[in-house]
Amino acid sequence: MRFPAVLIAGLLAATPAAAGDLAVSLKTAAGKPVADAVVMVSPQSGSAAPRAGGPYRMAQQGMRFSPFVLIVPVGADVAFPNFDPVLHHVYSFSPPKPFELKLYGRDQTRHVRFDKAGVVAVGCNIHDAMSGFIRVVDTPYAAKTDAAGAALLTGLPPGGARLTVWHPYLKAARNETVQAVTIPAAGAGRQALVVELRTPPKRHGSY
Repeated sequence: MRFPAVLIAGLLAATPAAAGDLAVSLKTAAGKPVADAVVMVSPQSGSAAPRAGGPYRMAQQGMRFSPFVLIVPVGADVAFPNFDPVLHHVYSFSPPKPFELKLYGRDQTRHVRFDKAGVVAVGCNIHDAMSGFIRVVDTPYAAKTDAAGAALLTGLPPGGARLTVWHPYLKAARNETVQAVTIPAAGAGRQALVVELRTPPKRHGSY
C-alpha cells in the first residue's frame, strides 16, 4: 500500500526529534562544589539560535552585583537597577561590550544591549571591590552551576559535542576548559569534572 508523499511528510514532521540531556557536576580536588560556573555545549551537528528568554537583570544591592555571574543570549537587553542607598557608576572595558553607566542612585535603572558573544567583566568605578561577570552566549545550550556545583542542560541533539566550562577564577587559559562529550539519544548523560580555582580577590562586606 502506497502512502501519499504529503502524508509521509506529515508523519515525519509529527515524530519528535531525538534529544538528550547532560548533567554536569563540578568540584575542586578537595571535593568542594563549584558554583557560578557557566557550562556550554556545542553539538557537532550544529547549534540552534539562542533562546530569547529574559528579562535579564544584574542588580546593585548590598554593595555587590547580583547575580555575580549572569548568562544572556546575544542581543539581550540587561537591566542594571541600583537598590543601594549610594550612587554607583557601572562600567566594563571588556572587548565584547565596553560600556559606561555614569553615576545613578537608588531605585534608578539603566539598560545595556549585549550584541556580541564573550565574557564581559563588570565593575563599579566608585566601589572597586564590586565585580560581576556577564557571559554572552550564542547557543541555547548553556547553564550555570548551582550551590551544589550542578548544572543540567536539556533538549540537546544526540551525538558528539564539545563541552566548555568557564568560571572567572578557573585556573586555565581564558578561564575555561573544553572537552569532548557524547549526548545520549534519550535520557541524561553525566559528566563529573574536577577543576582548580584561583583565590578570588577580597570582596566588600558579605560579598
